[in-house]
Amino acid sequence: MKILHLDTNHPLLLEKLKAAGFINEENYTSSEQEIKRSIHSYEGIVIRSRFKIDRNFLDAATKLKFIARVGAGLESINIEYAEKKGVHLISAPEGNRNAVGEHALGMLLSLFNNLKKADAEIRNGLWNREENRGIELDGKTVGIIGYGNMGNAFAKKLRGFNCKVICYDIKENVGNDNAQQVSLETLQQRADVLSLHTPWTPLTDKMVNSEFIQRFHKPFWLINTARGKSVVTADLVSALREGKILGAGLDVLEYEKSSFESLFDSEELPQALKELLVMDNVILSPHIAGWTFESKEKLANVIADKIIRNFSKL
Repeated sequence: MKILHLDTNHPLLLEKLKAAGFINEENYTSSEQEIKRSIHSYEGIVIRSRFKIDRNFLDAATKLKFIARVGAGLESINIEYAEKKGVHLISAPEGNRNAVGEHALGMLLSLFNNLKKADAEIRNGLWNREENRGIELDGKTVGIIGYGNMGNAFAKKLRGFNCKVICYDIKENVGNDNAQQVSLETLQQRADVLSLHTPWTPLTDKMVNSEFIQRFHKPFWLINTARGKSVVTADLVSALREGKILGAGLDVLEYEKSSFESLFDSEELPQALKELLVMDNVILSPHIAGWTFESKEKLANVIADKIIRNFSKL
């Protein structure tokens, strides 16, 4: 079986597939149109987020049996059409869930303890102790929306902090020892912290908007290590200015390209982003929550194992 690799990954992925008898071919530079002209020769594709796999691409891939995405989400693929054509879809949320959980926790603790602001002040010769007095996670209620691999990993990290963890998910009966499953309304009543761990879907697109934010009974802290388009930046900025949201840790932004490799096409920053960038109670990172040295190897292992398990005998 011939597999086309469209993005670079940990070399372990190529090594394990080769050892299992697969033929690996790598093409990291050709355009989408050039790839389409040769894709009919391959039974498998391995991607990250280089470009979208749409209907036209899938129609050109006449021998295709699977698409493996080295990551958690599949939103860059026309899932419904791929499944209609009998193409098996593989992802690897198990590979970077621990990294995401640690990153979310790191952002939350940094916000609670004013680490960004205090660090910047000291570098400018200021020694402001009282102005940087922190708050403790102990006794707080953390609400998680999306309780799959990532939400579970974050909840597990919180077990040692003596805080209450609740979760909301569209699937029933996903709560466990790490988090009590509740309704969305209950989460909005109780939460001191909201952490998003949802995929991008029509249901989660622009989910965190003014109406959603105002339903929270208390001012809260927001952590988003999921998808940037789930949060309306302008509404977030308004809530931060009003004190409805106390601070935000954002690993993802509304303005990201779908490849996640850069921010946006326009040279002019959107006004809401300009405002966000100067806020002391906002911490930003460039979509790296699941982007550790360890997760790179884990993702390669998970994807290779799933391909081998499902297709090595074909």
